[in-house]
Amino acid sequence: MSKTLTVALVQDRDRGSVDANLKRIESCLAQAHDAGASLVLLQELHNGPYFCQTQDVNQFDRAETIPGPGTERLCAAARRYGLVVVASLFERRAPGLYHNTAVVIERDGAIVGRYRKMHIPDDPGFMEKFYFTPGDLGFKPIDTSAGRLGVLVCWDQWYPEAARLMALAGAEILLYPTAIGWDPRDDDAERCRQQSAWQISQRGHAVANGLPVLSCNRTGFEADPADGAGIQFWGTSFVAGPQGEILAQAGIENDEVLVATVDLSRSEAVRRIWPFLRDRRIDAYGDLTRRYVD
Repeated sequence: MSKTLTVALVQDRDRGSVDANLKRIESCLAQAHDAGASLVLLQELHNGPYFCQTQDVNQFDRAETIPGPGTERLCAAARRYGLVVVASLFERRAPGLYHNTAVVIERDGAIVGRYRKMHIPDDPGFMEKFYFTPGDLGFKPIDTSAGRLGVLVCWDQWYPEAARLMALAGAEILLYPTAIGWDPRDDDAERCRQQSAWQISQRGHAVANGLPVLSCNRTGFEADPADGAGIQFWGTSFVAGPQGEILAQAGIENDEVLVATVDLSRSEAVRRIWPFLRDRRIDAYGDLTRRYVD
């Protein structure tokens, strides 16, 4: 018996202020509701710009508590439209202690779980280790009326261990709020390689675990305050099925609400013909806990 779920991904650009971004999100949640969605995924750090291109102590002022003013508005909108919403916020946990945190809001407006980003990058243009403490909540799916959600965040999408642990804990869907793009100085060939690798890695998680994947990216150009080079976020948010098949994909520069329907019952069927979980050699994987096998 099929178990279908209509999902929506809100791909957008920074609108210049927290209020403007939240107003846009509220409008998009209304669109998702009208399209019949039950679950909505927002992009990474959707309340503002991607501020991690430089190291600036003043950016910590963007952080907020959870619950806090941002979640209050999102909870109200989730309740108004009867949606499960996966949001992405800069969490102020305590003075000097901050996380990149995904928050899961139930359709009645209650916060039912959170996930703190575990893998924190430190690359040119993505200086997140300056801002974010690595997550300490583990890889635990969050139960909602839309299903058991395996929520991960951006840089986590490159790590098969994270997806696998969510799957082993019973996740029915893998969700990735994301902020990734090109350095405008990259040539077309390098851009193609990067974007292709990004999508392939996540489709691989779908295949290896027999689960649908939702990946919601930012779009638009954001200048680097230091040198102006900045990041051109490549959008292309997508929904993939449990064999890695693309069910829906947004454009590169489009601000859009991407809607798709996934059949959660297909995971059972796919895992019966591709029983990867059955054939795992758990007795032989001890070295995975080592940094490198010298």
